[in-house]
Amino acid sequence: MRGASTESRRGFLRHTGCAAAVTALTSAMYAPAYAAENNTIKIALVGCGGRGTGAAVNALSTSGPTQLHAMADVFPSRLQASLKSLKDRFGAKADVPEDRQFIGFDAFKKAIDSMDRQSVVLLATPAAFRPIHLEYAVKAGRHVFMEKSFAVEIPGARRVLAAGKLADEKGLKIATGLMWRHDPARQAAIKRIHDGAIGELYLLRTYRMHGAVGYGPRQPGESEVAFQIRNYNSFTWLNASFFVDWLIHNIDVCCWTKNDWPVTAQGHGGRSARTIKDQMFDHYVVEYTFPDGARLFAQGRHIDQTYSVFSDFAHGTKGSAVVMTNLSEANPRFYRGHVQTPENQVWKYDGPTPDPYQVEHDLLFEAIRQNKPYNETERGVRALVTSIMGRMAAESGQLISHDEAIKSNLELAPGLENLTMDGPAPVMPDADGNYPIPVPGKTRVL
Repeated sequence: MRGASTESRRGFLRHTGCAAAVTALTSAMYAPAYAAENNTIKIALVGCGGRGTGAAVNALSTSGPTQLHAMADVFPSRLQASLKSLKDRFGAKADVPEDRQFIGFDAFKKAIDSMDRQSVVLLATPAAFRPIHLEYAVKAGRHVFMEKSFAVEIPGARRVLAAGKLADEKGLKIATGLMWRHDPARQAAIKRIHDGAIGELYLLRTYRMHGAVGYGPRQPGESEVAFQIRNYNSFTWLNASFFVDWLIHNIDVCCWTKNDWPVTAQGHGGRSARTIKDQMFDHYVVEYTFPDGARLFAQGRHIDQTYSVFSDFAHGTKGSAVVMTNLSEANPRFYRGHVQTPENQVWKYDGPTPDPYQVEHDLLFEAIRQNKPYNETERGVRALVTSIMGRMAAESGQLISHDEAIKSNLELAPGLENLTMDGPAPVMPDADGNYPIPVPGKTRVL
């Protein structure tokens, strides 16, 4: 199979100015930030919703002493609900005093500034804020776990990649929320594929299709900004779209399976069942092409009372592989690591299945305690850019190349650093309460 070091891969690094290797002189400018095995690692949680609270559970469950030190969110009720849940589970390890409970758009700075260098920041706000928060955390010398999708457009992706480069120079560790990379079943299946078990890959298929994404009605007196942040899944400037924010996992796994990244994308999408006034497409279909001509077909849909499937499949010249699927009666949640030929099944994973959400934190905290290199930023950004390419293609109706995509300067939320809860939102409704929705053939995406 063609390797990942293609011209398109090099081009992205060259375009963003992050291709240069870290020199010994540059590395020597920074003292490594790490915690010895018996030292307590302080944790700050930025973004206290369900995913952020889950990340805090994983961080506090790692080996070695840890302490939840600070919390930050724009909604006081969300912070308090998260804190109660964590205190009920971890007791004194999650006892954050009022003077380290920070509220507002600048709360992330206060939480980060309240800690020392032997600390970890968990970034779990909507993706729009990730570049800003990551830059600040890295400049402050903090280790980071950042939840996907990392950014909502290409300019944000560049900022994330640059912050990851600076983290390397400072000896900082960064983990990304693409946890399936740490799933032993997928690892085993993909290794067999890379070793030639099904021949040369010519087709990959991935699906994330399920019921409608949730939506909360506007609350009395709620500002436009607060309403949109509370319903961040419904607004592209906040979550990068259903296709990016939900299918980035599947796309990352498929590109890992192929050991390459696509060079073009084309597709379509729209709203066929969703009547809620927001920006979301409720279905996407995207076809990616790899440098050697192989294809990846990605389908995403969130519509109630429809066929549900969450699966990744690979097809080669000698057989096919089920990298993951929820379609087995024997295991309705995940049936992972199944490789077969057209004649019969030749292999099925039957080893341990640890929680990959926990494993990704275990690896990060181990790297911090042992001061080992650990930075998943570049791979996370590649998965992000590939996902954004797919969104661009579906929402514009155009064939989008990787080289076109990475040159984009289109920002979905310019001036985000100046956002206030009572000011205008980056996207505003019209007189009838309708928000702008992409129109293929008309919408600008580059």
